[in-house]
Amino acid sequence: MLQSMMPRGVVARESHSDVDAPLHPREAAQIAKAVPKRQAEYATVRYLARDALGELGIGDAVLVKGEGGGVDWPRNVVGALTHCDGYRGAVVGYRMGVRTIGIDAEPHLPLPDKVLPSVSVESEREVLAARPEDGLHWDRLLFCAKEATYKAWNPITGRWLGFEDAEITFELGARTDDAAEGTFHSRILIDGKATDGGAPVASFDGRWRIVDGLIVTSIAVV
Repeated sequence: MLQSMMPRGVVARESHSDVDAPLHPREAAQIAKAVPKRQAEYATVRYLARDALGELGIGDAVLVKGEGGGVDWPRNVVGALTHCDGYRGAVVGYRMGVRTIGIDAEPHLPLPDKVLPSVSVESEREVLAARPEDGLHWDRLLFCAKEATYKAWNPITGRWLGFEDAEITFELGARTDDAAEGTFHSRILIDGKATDGGAPVASFDGRWRIVDGLIVTSIAVV
């Protein structure tokens, strides 16, 4: 699923379970104090990322966390990782072909009570409240799109982006009884000055898909 949401030149890998994958000592040190579940997620997404990097001709990359929570990718590479219950995903591409990538995955379930106000702006809540009941959990989709937005934003600006710093609107595309997909637009509400030598960031356009109880969102700026 994830590969079909990516532009040409971006390599995606995904798994619905963890793998017993070795870590580089620097990676292992970062996750040493985490619970076993978190360690397994951390190792699996790095296994997937290394496999994807291999398709780009890059081997044995050390994928430690950098500033902002994202991965310190190899030189001239951009990428993103995500994991949730029952899903792990990684995407990578050369910077010459894609400026930034953001992905996120979430279970297709409602957000817990009282979470929505802390992850949305008023205009988004108004739109959600006006939507007819259609079986789609738009609140969770909103959260998922905000996470992908941050992952695309931070590598090219070097700054934090709060949930209140982007306004997201959705378009519904194809829909079946057990799946749906569409697009979204993230309007950035703060100064979008970039640090990667590119143009300031005013907005991102992304894709979303819901299938098999899973939400996946993606942004790729080419």
